[in-house]
Amino acid sequence: MSGNSLSHTRWDCTYHIVWIPKYRRKMLYGECRTEIKEILRSLLDKKKIEIVEGSISKDHIHMSLRIPPKESVSAVMGYLKGKSALMLFDRHPEWKRRSGRDRTFWARGYFVSTVGLNEEVVKKYIQNQEDADRLGAEDE
Repeated sequence: MSGNSLSHTRWDCTYHIVWIPKYRRKMLYGECRTEIKEILRSLLDKKKIEIVEGSISKDHIHMSLRIPPKESVSAVMGYLKGKSALMLFDRHPEWKRRSGRDRTFWARGYFVSTVGLNEEVVKKYIQNQEDADRLGAEDE
């Protein structure tokens, strides 16, 4: 079974996450798109979160992230959206007028779904474990 490991844990916690700019503004293109890509990549690297796949459209972002079990999805999203908004407003002070005084760039919510293993892969893995147990019992 694939996955990463912590001191006593093997894990593969992959999530599909989608979020949008406030009011679904179509701002994520051109230079902004490149900046957001760099910002998100650097923030995720700091947290040691792997980007499995990602896509930035004009009005939303899709990412497949491998998040360690010690981190909650909501904490990661709060960190990503909060820090990226501050970094974008630092680079583009003119956007503050468009977004209001609260300096919000992203809409409040997000969509998250787990990306599970293929059922057949899990069945085979479990069957292989049973075979390994049987072999171990015969050796005794």
